Amino acid sequence: MKVLKTPLEGVLLIEPDVYGDARGFFMETWNLKRYREAGIRAHFVQDNLSLSRQGILRGLHYQWPHPQGKLVQVLRGAVFDVAVDIRKGSPTFGRWVGYELSEANHRQLYIPEGFAHGFCVLSPEALFAYKCTDFYHPEAEHSLRWDDPELRIAWPVAAPILSVKDQNGSFLKDLPDEALPVFRPDSPL
Repeated sequence: MKVLKTPLEGVLLIEPDVYGDARGFFMETWNLKRYREAGIRAHFVQDNLSLSRQGILRGLHYQWPHPQGKLVQVLRGAVFDVAVDIRKGSPTFGRWVGYELSEANHRQLYIPEGFAHGFCVLSPEALFAYKCTDFYHPEAEHSLRWDDPELRIAWPVAAPILSVKDQNGSFLKDLPDEALPVFRPDSPL
């Protein structure tokens, strides 16, 4: 597998080895030893799956307290996937990265704890799978505005379909300090 560092420390773009022939393909989607060797020290406790149609944008979501690291991938279709550094004190606070993840490119994105995450669907529908490092805690869930002008995310959709929660998301500048994770340069990924 190929592991590519991104401009955000700890966020990794992963291109798994895919073995294909006329019958189809095989790939490992998770192997504790290989991913540890790649620098991912996460302990995953929950797997999630969502199905969304074209034009839907989910995010930008995060949990605090009870932060979740995520390993995300697309099983069917294609999405534009985004991670935003929201850790107070981080040298890349407020910066984002975005990548197309699809069933064709088999890419995965590892997003450590302390980042907000979202995606928009580029194909007629997308089946999106992700592993999480903590359980879902509805009382700790937060939503940032997808169109926050300070973040300036270059979403490939102008008028996305949003949930009510995401329509009412907060701007990063309006979040109180206690609603944001803190940057810890010595924390494991």
